[in-house]
Amino acid sequence: MAIVDNAVYVDGRRTADPEGLDETYFLLRQRQGMAWIGLYRPDVAELQSVAGEFGLSDLAVEDALAGHQRAKLEHYGDMLFLVLRPARYLDDVEKVEFGEIHIFAGPDFVVTVRRAESPDLTRVRRRMESQPEFLALGPHAVLYAILDQVVDEYEPVAAGLENDVDEIEDGLFGGDPDVSRRIYDLLREVIMFQRATAPLPGILQSLMAGAPGERPDSQLQDHFRDVLDHVLRMGDRVAAFRALLQNALTVNAALVAQRQNDEMRRLTESSYAQNEQVKRISAWAAILFAPTLIGTIYGMNFSKMPELHWALGYPMALGLMIGMGVVLYVTFRHNKWI
Repeated sequence: MAIVDNAVYVDGRRTADPEGLDETYFLLRQRQGMAWIGLYRPDVAELQSVAGEFGLSDLAVEDALAGHQRAKLEHYGDMLFLVLRPARYLDDVEKVEFGEIHIFAGPDFVVTVRRAESPDLTRVRRRMESQPEFLALGPHAVLYAILDQVVDEYEPVAAGLENDVDEIEDGLFGGDPDVSRRIYDLLREVIMFQRATAPLPGILQSLMAGAPGERPDSQLQDHFRDVLDHVLRMGDRVAAFRALLQNALTVNAALVAQRQNDEMRRLTESSYAQNEQVKRISAWAAILFAPTLIGTIYGMNFSKMPELHWALGYPMALGLMIGMGVVLYVTFRHNKWI
């Protein structure tokens, strides 16, 4: 059922619990009080029924049906259309879940269209019903109570995000390969949270100012001002989270680059050491190759070879082997190959 709660209030006190919307309209006209209708994911017919009774703007109704709206406050004559983006922090997945609530408010009615489990408007209604003198101030008192509840539920979200930011700062220098992805995901959550909260100061200031010639009661202005103070402080915290995460991305990129440079330096040093070893091996191989070549040639035992029958042929071959080895050794030593 789309109707979560539905009541008519007179002087801030609940006087009727209508069974349907038609009865609500009848009692409202009869008792000249205020109707507060709470809807959860209503269909087109239900929302059109409310729109026809209270003269809601077609554009506002279209936004409420379509959903996926940004937080905003729009004036349509003596009617207000308010969109809020409530949020809650999911500990198990470390994510922020965003909802959406649309509020239509006129001189004698408040219609809430909720599209998520949060916020708990039943709690808001009970709180206001326990303060009939304040509820008697009219629809703006209901708007304050809903705004206050939404902003209060932002506090656990900010606490969860702050804890995640602290964990990232602690693990930033630990070499975790997944830290870049986690920073990016958390930064996206913070930006979405910032988008949900950023319009609220303007909305509250507009509600405090009221319509031209119709400033809200001073008590309401004080309450709106209190919510505004909470919103501004929340905005400062969220902005700090975003700055910290952007700095963390920069630091992480620098650390990754430093680790890559260190790895390249180690590879270069290893390659240099290998090259030195190759040069030494090559030098000794060349030194040993010269006598081996001479010995191999004279060891082929052909019958006709130079100096084969010369008495000094053998000493000459040995001397040539030694001489070539010494020359190569001196040359490589001079070039620091060995």
